Amino acid sequence: MRHFLTLLDVSPDEARYLLKRAAKIKRKLKEGKAYRPLEGKTLGMIFDKASTRTRVSFEAGMFQLGGHALFLHSDTTQLGRGEPIADSARVLSSMVDVITIRTFGHDVLQEFARYSKVPVINALTDLTHPCQILADVLTYEEHRGSIEGRTVAWIGDGNNMAHSWINGAVTFGYRLKIACPDNYRPDEKMLEAARVLGADVSLSDDPVTAAYKADLVTTDVWASMGQEEEQAEREEAFDGFCVTDRVMAHAHGDALFMHCLPAHRGEEVAASVIDGPQSVVWDEAENRLHAQKALLEFLLK
Repeated sequence: MRHFLTLLDVSPDEARYLLKRAAKIKRKLKEGKAYRPLEGKTLGMIFDKASTRTRVSFEAGMFQLGGHALFLHSDTTQLGRGEPIADSARVLSSMVDVITIRTFGHDVLQEFARYSKVPVINALTDLTHPCQILADVLTYEEHRGSIEGRTVAWIGDGNNMAHSWINGAVTFGYRLKIACPDNYRPDEKMLEAARVLGADVSLSDDPVTAAYKADLVTTDVWASMGQEEEQAEREEAFDGFCVTDRVMAHAHGDALFMHCLPAHRGEEVAASVIDGPQSVVWDEAENRLHAQKALLEFLLK
């Protein structure tokens, strides 16, 4: 049994396999060919955080693979009434075949996985968002070929997406340049662990420095879920960190732009960039479906 709590829970070779399977499964769907290897299987979806793309992609993906997805929100289950995580894990994992969890603390996910009898997938925590990176790299490689040896610029908050791009530098072998305000840097332990594993990651406080000769520029909202009260403070701290046409002009001419969505035009990204010709955010969003189908197949088959 395997869990997928961070990208580093699969080897680089396994991650490459997942991308190849995702591409093949995507082709089958586009050609109208039924592929239902998970018939009779049930996915339990535990969500503490709101979601659009994650919920739809997992539910639709499990259905397309022949299985069933069961949505559970903490507001309408015993999880929201203080039932111990270990108890919930033991019970739910005796009834379903795989579980995906979208929550705040990464420790909650880890504890659930410790007591689960079935694979557990991280559908986002405050620490990492590994399913998104699978979709992002799949998208880049569909448009530009292998990401290995390329340069990725992350501009904005050193949040769960920044952490996942750091892990991705280990797994997929790209160079990562991060630009963020000093008080919003990524987790230092995660950064150092990635460097020990050979990742090429650099930090600065200048978006232009990060974007210079980049093959891919990516960002996220300045205030994530649970940080809404910090919005005004963060807008001031991130002044100058908007991905504008001027910032993109310092990247390679064929550089792509990505955003995990939802996006706030005029804050972390200019409308002319996210809606412009270098943006692949809609392909990126769709590829959550295909990458996660490959992951579900991998963990269950």
